Amino acid sequence: MDSPSDPESSSSSDDLRSTSSTRAGDSSPRTASSSRRPTTANLPAILRSFENGHFFRLWLGTVFLMGATQMQMLVRGYLTYELTESATLVGIVSSAGAVAVLVFALWGGAIADRVERRRVIQLGQGVSVVLALIVGVAVLFDVIAWYHLLMAGIVQGMMWSFLAPARQALVPQLVGTQNLGNAIALTAAAMSGSAAVAPSIAGVLYGRIGPEGVYFVIAGMSAVAVLLTTSIPRTPLEREGKKPPMLEDIKDGIQYLLRSPFIMTLLLFGLGMTMIVMPYRFLLPVYVVEVYGRGSESLGLLLSIVGVGSLAGSLFIASITRWHRGLLLLGGGFAAGLALITTSAIPIFFVAAPFMLMLGLGDSSNRSLNQTLVMENMDAEYRGRIMSLWMMKFGLMPLGILPISIIAEQFGAQASFACMGVAIIIITLLILLSSRQLRTMQ
Repeated sequence: MDSPSDPESSSSSDDLRSTSSTRAGDSSPRTASSSRRPTTANLPAILRSFENGHFFRLWLGTVFLMGATQMQMLVRGYLTYELTESATLVGIVSSAGAVAVLVFALWGGAIADRVERRRVIQLGQGVSVVLALIVGVAVLFDVIAWYHLLMAGIVQGMMWSFLAPARQALVPQLVGTQNLGNAIALTAAAMSGSAAVAPSIAGVLYGRIGPEGVYFVIAGMSAVAVLLTTSIPRTPLEREGKKPPMLEDIKDGIQYLLRSPFIMTLLLFGLGMTMIVMPYRFLLPVYVVEVYGRGSESLGLLLSIVGVGSLAGSLFIASITRWHRGLLLLGGGFAAGLALITTSAIPIFFVAAPFMLMLGLGDSSNRSLNQTLVMENMDAEYRGRIMSLWMMKFGLMPLGILPISIIAEQFGAQASFACMGVAIIIITLLILLSSRQLRTMQ
């Protein structure tokens, strides 16, 4: 069987015909055509998925789309505060997308398993272009109101509910299971880089060209993502025959998850990491002021250090193959928890820096490996629906922010960081003791 990364194994024609088995980890896609797929030769092993030119364009599209999304998150919150001077409304507008993900993610996963995935991706990216243009024009003509931004956040959350499962399910069809872990880690690296760089760029542009100018830049970046993914070939669905009603598809996906204890364990672990670890980003401004007595520059430095750690973690996972990935996944959880506890225990700014690096590295490596192992251990026909369940954890994240915020308000920011660290170590330890399959996973 040809390797998925072999340039002779695929076609650059409009259709990508696959004869892969239904089990995602059993075999790699093969194509009927002998024509060459675009490749980039002589790349280092850490970039091996880029040998597949179609994945490389999908990855570049992700860079532009995630950069646009990160910029939009910043400008939407800042513009909301300028319009209303209400922190409450800023929080409502900022969380609108998460609520939409919870409502629409299951539908998006079912669509990803029923409709050709490139079409779903292009439609979602097109919505991002139109949405940014509409808001930009509204700001330009001074007719913008905070509830317009609320609606924009809801639409963006709906867009990601459909786009993300389709994009994630498309990756193994392009690179095959052999390079799946590398491809997911490279995508995580792109997201980490976007999260570290794009908000700073948006902040500078906001002051120079105004919010309307930033929204037009966002529209342009989303349009580039559309152009980059246009030439990706159509991919066949793993399912054949008549499709059941949509609700039956969703029900079938949930029942499949309940029949798959290992995948359930991974999803619950990922949910715990997201709800317990991720709130530190929202509390870090309070921590910097309350504990260190410092300002925005110190906050920016710590966030940048976390971003460097996240990028390093993603690149490390991209560099490995099948080597103790279960233990590395658990190690990421322990590293994140230990970093939070140590930061809480030693209230010295310069001591926090290396542990913020450790936090970013542990969190990103855990997240990349979690997604890889989920996708490798599921049947191919369920990829879209299971990945929609995987991404719903981001919609549930506000439920983790609330109790941690209450702890910070009642007992101080140090106590909240300590609680997050202890909780994630306990969860990781429970997973370690209860899942032999994960402990022995290569």
